Amino acid sequence: MRLIGKQEIEDIAIGAALLGTGGGGDPYIGKLMALQAIEENGPVKLLDVDELPDDALVVPSAMMGAPTVMVEKIPSGEEAVGAFESLQKYLGKEVYATMPIEAGGVNSLLPFALAAQLDLPVVDADGMGRAFPELQMVTFFLEGVPATPMVLADEKGNNSVLNTVNNVWAERIARSATVEMGGSVMLSIYPMDGKTVKRSSIHHILKLEEQIGRTIREAKTHNYNPITEVLKLTDGYKLFQGKVVDVDRKTETGFARGTATIEGVEEYQQDELYLRFQNEHLLAETKDKTLCMTPDLIAVLDSDTGMPITTEGLRYGARCTVIGMPAHSKWRTDKGIETTGPRYFGYDLDYVPVEQLVEKEEA
Repeated sequence: MRLIGKQEIEDIAIGAALLGTGGGGDPYIGKLMALQAIEENGPVKLLDVDELPDDALVVPSAMMGAPTVMVEKIPSGEEAVGAFESLQKYLGKEVYATMPIEAGGVNSLLPFALAAQLDLPVVDADGMGRAFPELQMVTFFLEGVPATPMVLADEKGNNSVLNTVNNVWAERIARSATVEMGGSVMLSIYPMDGKTVKRSSIHHILKLEEQIGRTIREAKTHNYNPITEVLKLTDGYKLFQGKVVDVDRKTETGFARGTATIEGVEEYQQDELYLRFQNEHLLAETKDKTLCMTPDLIAVLDSDTGMPITTEGLRYGARCTVIGMPAHSKWRTDKGIETTGPRYFGYDLDYVPVEQLVEKEEA
């Protein structure tokens, strides 16, 4: 166990934006919420998964909706507290700790804001090792953990308790409710005991985010290339480098969907890269080859600073480097690929690991 203060939050926010693969909500908003809560209430305890009692009740907290909506409808923090307290009352048991549902953007940081307000620890684990757009796209689902009972809460004071027959129905019903509640809501979801967290989660993800953030932050001071160091930390690959020349983006059915076109520079000068996203980047391809696909991670970094760029932050003229990183082994199982692979999102492709695509390109 250790304490997380303001500098750690700053670093985690950078790492969360990178592992969020463009989605997971604006990390800047989540960072401000966490910093304010820590300023008012003091540092937050971060627990290693192994420190959890097997019978402890753990409830992940998260935001659901289109990241583009959250930029305009900034949460106050009371929504998350309302959702959490409603679920705790419904379960009739005191919650021991909270944790992120995903390693992405705002959703890596909201648990810290909530934990600081309620004097709870945060568990150093999550359910994705990255960000995905749908509620059943978590390693908890792969291990048979139910998403419900869950609570959705909005800024107007509304909250709903859902009990569904399975996690896919939880996603469908919650998504429809989210659209009606203004496009983004706060969730308390996937309540489970400590033993289940140990079995079903991805461990030490917040530590990795902090390492990534610190590496990028210190790059200029120590005169090293931040992108090279990030690739070492994540076992990643440089896929493309260029300038954003077009972004086709729209918000529909509760998601930010679209394609970004990047015109190559230097050794990529004769080519264009197309990034397909649904909140998160799902596919990176040129006219004649695929470079990386979900569930592997695709991130866009500023070529000069190494800072991650979210899907809603993609702008014409931005000079960027696109990297690919292997997904956690849980996602490379048959059920993992069925749940988050390219065919689930409508792409006529069979999943090929990023390292194999890179080897094929280099051959």
